[in-house]
Amino acid sequence: MNVSNQELKKYIPIANLIAKTFGKDCEVVIHDLTVPQNSVIYAVNNHVTGRTIGQPFDHLVKEVLLSRKFHDDYVAGYKTYTENGEEIKSSTALIRGTDDKVVGALCINYSIKNMIHLQAFLQDFIGTDQEETKVDTIEPVENVVEIADDLIERIISNHNQQHLKRKDKIKLIQFMDEKGIFLIKGSVDKVADKLGISKVTVYSYLDEIKKNSFK
Repeated sequence: MNVSNQELKKYIPIANLIAKTFGKDCEVVIHDLTVPQNSVIYAVNNHVTGRTIGQPFDHLVKEVLLSRKFHDDYVAGYKTYTENGEEIKSSTALIRGTDDKVVGALCINYSIKNMIHLQAFLQDFIGTDQEETKVDTIEPVENVVEIADDLIERIISNHNQQHLKRKDKIKLIQFMDEKGIFLIKGSVDKVADKLGISKVTVYSYLDEIKKNSFK
């Protein structure tokens, strides 16, 4: 394990405790955000959403960092869906290292399919909040910009920037676009600077990606 993983290793018993307490419908995932493209380092009860080791983060930016409910490094009780459309109640807490930088995240995904018929009685427990993310209305709260900057730095620094070809840069931009990085104000400028290209080039790559012309 690298340094960041060593810092996150102590959260594995906590993940197991949560999963054991709430049963087989409760999935707990630990992310190492120093390696965003392969952030999942531990998952218990992963039959709930199918999360596997080595996968990237998914809802971190759109549902957590850009949520108006994001305070004190966590968001609880937001709605997500599995690939087959099953509704999931999710919660995410960020994990900070000794230097107070965000190095990971602890995520809880609870399947509520077995409780839907009891919803009237259990509304307080399974209630979820869903926010519609809009680029022109979302203003980052607290230290979201700093966290996003770290993610951008780590996503790009995991590659040798001096040897990045055009298609490699497009793939990195595509990954960041899929994960919602560009929903955060100022991110296009920062990505352009890190990749050594212009802001206009970033937008042209994004247009190319949206037109599905890049393979």
